[in-house]
Amino acid sequence: MIKATGITKRFGDLQILKGIDLAVERGEIVSIVGPSGAGKTTLLQILGTLDKPDSGTITYEQNDVHKLKDKELAAFRNQNIGFVFQFHQLLPEFTALENVMIPLLIGKARMRDAEKKSREILDFMGLKDRIDHKPSELSGGEKQRIAVARALANNPDVIFADEPSGSLDTRNKEELHQLFFDLRKRFNQTFVIVTHDERLASLTDRIIRMNDGVIVEN
Repeated sequence: MIKATGITKRFGDLQILKGIDLAVERGEIVSIVGPSGAGKTTLLQILGTLDKPDSGTITYEQNDVHKLKDKELAAFRNQNIGFVFQFHQLLPEFTALENVMIPLLIGKARMRDAEKKSREILDFMGLKDRIDHKPSELSGGEKQRIAVARALANNPDVIFADEPSGSLDTRNKEELHQLFFDLRKRFNQTFVIVTHDERLASLTDRIIRMNDGVIVEN
């Protein structure tokens, strides 16, 4: 489904990625691990179209996404890619329901349809009673589940997660990890997860280990 070929990236004099080749199949849960500075997050951002490589290609179903114009790429990202970050990145002035609705409204969904779908996702997540709460009124685990719900809003082909359980305690980590596998079972959802959590990595279908800008194990 996703194929990266010859990906390089440099920031100033520092070569971050040194020729990355990898593929992710639909329905896979893949973890990317390695020491800090290995290039994991940079690779995730390029795979997720948030950044462009200096050289190489990223294809989704054989379509080179970096050939798209900026507006086309933004629309592609909205409809096909979801993101979960370590610190959830929920908008503090909005309720849980409103946060989940945002990608749908950006994608031009009608307000009524966006609200209905967001309610359904939050109900599936076990957060039906929290939909009117703002982030400051929620636990860390609840906020991260809402972030996952937001990532799911447009039925993306893939969800990219950057240290998704890094800020959670042990119980909430385990619940979040189980949620990923429940979503794969229910929706055949694809996940690419950057993590330092070896327990989470050990549960995934495949571990991609990086060091010094290259893949050392796949």
